[in-house]
Amino acid sequence: MAEKVFEKLDEYRQAEAPLPSVNHIWPLYGAGFDNLGDHGHPIERPMPTYGPDQLLVRHDACGLCFSDIKVIKLGQEHPRILREDLSTNPITLGHEVSMTVVGVGENLRDRYHIGDRFIVQADIFVNGTGYAYGYEIQGGLSEYNVIDQRILNGDDGNYLLPVQPDTGYAESALTEPWACVIAAYQLKYRTALKPGGVTWIIGTSPDDATPYTISSGFDAMSSPAQVLLTNVPAAFAAWVKDQAAKLGVEVTEVSELTNPPITMVDDIILLGADPTIVETVSPHLADFGICAIIADEAPARKVSIDMGRVHYNRWLYVGGRSPDIARAYSDVPARATLKPGGRALFVGAGGPMGRMHVQRAIQLANGPATVVCSDVSDLRLNDLRDSFEAEAKEKGVEFICLNPTNKSEYEAGIAPFRAQGFDDVIVLAPVPSVISDSATYLAPRGIMNVFAGVARGTLTELNLGDLYLKDVRWFGHSASSIDDLRQMLHQAESGELSPNRAVAAVGSLNAARDGLAAVRDATFPGKVVIFPHIKEMPLTPLGELKDKLPSVYAKLKDGREWTVEAEQEFLKLMLE
Repeated sequence: MAEKVFEKLDEYRQAEAPLPSVNHIWPLYGAGFDNLGDHGHPIERPMPTYGPDQLLVRHDACGLCFSDIKVIKLGQEHPRILREDLSTNPITLGHEVSMTVVGVGENLRDRYHIGDRFIVQADIFVNGTGYAYGYEIQGGLSEYNVIDQRILNGDDGNYLLPVQPDTGYAESALTEPWACVIAAYQLKYRTALKPGGVTWIIGTSPDDATPYTISSGFDAMSSPAQVLLTNVPAAFAAWVKDQAAKLGVEVTEVSELTNPPITMVDDIILLGADPTIVETVSPHLADFGICAIIADEAPARKVSIDMGRVHYNRWLYVGGRSPDIARAYSDVPARATLKPGGRALFVGAGGPMGRMHVQRAIQLANGPATVVCSDVSDLRLNDLRDSFEAEAKEKGVEFICLNPTNKSEYEAGIAPFRAQGFDDVIVLAPVPSVISDSATYLAPRGIMNVFAGVARGTLTELNLGDLYLKDVRWFGHSASSIDDLRQMLHQAESGELSPNRAVAAVGSLNAARDGLAAVRDATFPGKVVIFPHIKEMPLTPLGELKDKLPSVYAKLKDGREWTVEAEQEFLKLMLE
C-alpha cells in the first residue's frame, strides 16, 4: 500500500496520468454566496479542450483572498468584471494559484512540456484591458483550465512564472499575496512636478505676501506642459507667467474651483492650508496625482481625504513650510521602506495579510527595532505571539501585541509610544475611523501606508497640518507587478521568506465555499488553501490534523506551520 501511495504522488507530479472527462468548477452567477456554485456545490463541466497555441493546466493549490469576497459581494458591479451578465456567463474565482501543465498545443511544444509547473501573475493586460486570472479568466477554484495567448503573450509578455520541482504547491500559490506585501514597501512617487503634465496653483489668501518660487521642476530641464492659476498672489503669478513664457508652457487663469477647464490634474499646489479647498479640488487629481500644501500654520480643522483613491489611484499628499514649492516634493520623499531600527505599528495585524507584514518586518535584514501589533481579536493576537514572539526576541526585536478593545491594557501598552510616535504605521483594517486614528500615532517624518483596500469614495479625516508641521506622509497600495511576483518567488525558493507560514486551514475543492465564508468571517488568523485534486475533505484547521491526519501533523513545524514535507505527506494520503 505504501508503495502505491508513493507511486500516486509521483504520478501526480509527472502529470502523465489519463485525464478525466469532466472538470469540477465553482461558478459565480451573481452577487452573494447564494450565487456561488449550484446549491452550495461545485458543478461538473466537460473537460476543456485546448488549441495549438494553448496549454491545458491542472490547478494544484489555490489560496483564498479577501479580494474574492469583494467579488462575491459586488458580483456584476465589481470593476474587474467586464462581462455583461454573470447569470448566463459566470466567472470562476481564485487568483492565488499554482498549476501544472497537463496538455501542450502543437505550436508550443518546443517551449512547454507535460509536468512543467507555474504560478501566474493575476493582473493580466492585453492592449490595456485587464483580464485578471480568477476574474475574467477562469481561476483556481476549478480542477483544470486553458491558458491562452492573453496569458502567454500579453502586454507584459508571458504572465506565467516557472516554479522549481521541489517547491510546495501551497508555498508557490501563496507567493501571489506575498508579492503584494513586498510591493507595498517598494512604491515609488514623484519628487517634482510631473514633466509634461498639468499643474494647478491655487492661492488661499489675497493678502499673501510670501515670496513663493519653484527652484526645480519648472525650468529648462523639466516643466509641466500647462499651468492653471486660481487666486495666486500677484507677484508669484507674474513670476509663473514669465517663466512659462520662456519655457513655452501654456498658462490659464481659472476662476471656478469646481469646474476647471482640465478635469484631471497631475499636480495641485495650495498656497495655504484651507481644508475646504483641499476637499473641493482633490477630486480633480489624476492617477498618481500629487497635492502639495505650502503652509506654516495649523489648519482650522481636519480634512476629509478620499482614502480609496489614495490607495487605488495612488494619490499623494505632501506639504512643506518653505516658500520654495519644489522642496515640498523633494525634502521629505514618500519613503516606502520600513525605517531601519525604527518603530513600526501594524494595525489589524492578526489577519492573513497582517501576519505576512509582521513576519516580513521581523525577518527583514536591518528592519525595525520595535514591532507593535494591534488587533481586536485576542485569538489572532495570541496566534501572532505564538508564531513570531520567540523569533523576534532572538533577533533583538521588541515585539508587542495589543487589543484596543481591552482599553486599560491597550492604553498601558501604547502609552510609551504616544510621545515619540511610530516611524511606520501600516494599516490593514479598511475602516475610516481606524485609519484616521492610526495617523495620530505618526512620529515626525513618519509614513502611514494604508495597505487595506478601502473603496473609492471612502472619506477619512486627517490632520492636514501634519504634512508640513511634522513632515509625515500618507499613501497606500496593495497590488503587485509581475516583477514583484518574480522577486517573491525567488525569495520563497531561496528560503529567504516562507509563504507556508501563512497557511491556517486546508480543504478539498468541495470545501471552497466554506473556506470563502471563513475568509469573510475572519475565522482563521492565516490563509485558507484549497487543493482541487484531493479526496473530499472539509475545511480543516492545521491544529485539527493532529487527530485527523496525525502523520501530516507530525511534519508541521512546531505543530503549527505548514511545510513542504507536511504537504507531501498530505498528498500521499489525500490524492484521488
